[in-house]
Amino acid sequence: MGQKNFVLDTNVLIENPKCITALRNGVENNVHLPYTVITELDKLKRDPRIGHIVSQAVRSILKDDKISILSPDFAEKLGSLSPDDRILKETLNAPIDDPILVTNDRILQIKAGIHNLTWEEYKDSDPFRSDSQMYTGFVDEDETPYVNSFRWENGTPVFYGNKENKTISYTHEVWGVKPRNIYQNLALELMLNNEINLVSIQSEAGYGKTFLALASALYLALEKKDNPFEKVYLVKPIWEIGAKMGFLPGSVEEKMQPYVRYVRDLTVKLHEQRPANRIFMDTDSEKFRFNQKKFEILPIAYIRGMNLENCVVIIDEMQNMSRSEVRSLLTRMGEGVKCICLGDTRQVDNPYLNESNNGLNWVVKKLRDNKEYAHMVLKGERSRGPITDMVLKTGL
Repeated sequence: MGQKNFVLDTNVLIENPKCITALRNGVENNVHLPYTVITELDKLKRDPRIGHIVSQAVRSILKDDKISILSPDFAEKLGSLSPDDRILKETLNAPIDDPILVTNDRILQIKAGIHNLTWEEYKDSDPFRSDSQMYTGFVDEDETPYVNSFRWENGTPVFYGNKENKTISYTHEVWGVKPRNIYQNLALELMLNNEINLVSIQSEAGYGKTFLALASALYLALEKKDNPFEKVYLVKPIWEIGAKMGFLPGSVEEKMQPYVRYVRDLTVKLHEQRPANRIFMDTDSEKFRFNQKKFEILPIAYIRGMNLENCVVIIDEMQNMSRSEVRSLLTRMGEGVKCICLGDTRQVDNPYLNESNNGLNWVVKKLRDNKEYAHMVLKGERSRGPITDMVLKTGL
């Protein structure tokens, strides 16, 4: 087919920072960048939503010594034209044969057609994945396992622990909860492992990570023999509550109630499956108020200065915590603590964080292969219900 000359729009680099290598296809094709694309990347690098993706695109450009930047002198003469029009004119003016503009911008595609400029969509989308997504807790058969990771062997998961390896051919049942799929069973394996003090679980909504963590916490604190755990803490970032929380009436628990009602609902569900009377003040009441000597929900700010010992700590929505907040929180953990961190780096609500720069991703990045830490991505065919299944399977 002959050598092609691709000219990239900004949105293609954002869609997939690795697109330069893919489009070049070895040495078969040439790749060019309009100068306007560079200036757009410079503006976008400050955007907290996609700054981490922009940095990857910039690294791809810097590593590629064959990429061609179209004339900056010509671009500077274009004045106040829109970025799309500038890219179009730079491409048309470029001294290259038969340029092909690669863009997913429909309006720019129309403009290119008006000027008889060949264009193509970039279809090989490769969305950014954080460390907590890429490292699933499993390694391939030909890879050396991380400590506390799993590997499929003959269709069965094998756990590679710090002291021993074991085939997970059994199914856990915790506080009346049976796992719906093998991944939930493996998540319970990590949560209940005496040798692992810190566990992180990444998953989309609906796969049961909070429910499994609460079931494990009740088992560890109320049932397991010879355990040091006397209390359960659930810690949650309250960025979305902000200063308004201070004006709500009542105790800390009552102020947080609108934001953690799901915790009470899940705990009541567990209580109905198997009585957990000790964590409630009055189990005959419809309110099911927690007994704070046994179960307490706290915002991050209240943990600072505390020394947590002999307890199970569940940190929910860790992706909405900064690296410094996570460090401050985890350094509160003393002797006899089991900490279960939950979150989804694809659902970062804190506008100052992103998929890469958030507490959950930093934990995976820094602690992976530590003998007292384990991580896994929770997945499976069945989730919260048929509507959730439909959304997740179709990628809505």
